[in-house]
Amino acid sequence: MSKPHRDADREERITMEIVVDAYGPEEQAMGWYYYLAETLQFPFAATCRSQRRISPLKPGATVEVLRIAPASECEREMFVEIAWDDDALAVPLMQLAAPDADADTQQAIADWHYWVNQGYQFG
Repeated sequence: MSKPHRDADREERITMEIVVDAYGPEEQAMGWYYYLAETLQFPFAATCRSQRRISPLKPGATVEVLRIAPASECEREMFVEIAWDDDALAVPLMQLAAPDADADTQQAIADWHYWVNQGYQFG
């Protein structure tokens, strides 16, 4: 997969609002965690856009996203909890798109996808 073109506005938001003052992988992860927890408007409907071995979701599946997963689950990548068999299941946010969510939620998800697709990672 090739990197998307650099987006100066998105880079600025990520650098100045999300990972600002983050001096290591743990601080970067927590910056992302709190940005997503505060920006995503739960619950919202999402569609699976890609398959992952760590998730039972298949492309095209529609799910209800309930909340961000506990911080302990988000130390390497960001996860959200979805309604699953009368319970909740954590799945990678990278796996989901939410085209009908509010603008802030869509932007936050797009920010995360952009960051990952650019090859950035914690550390």
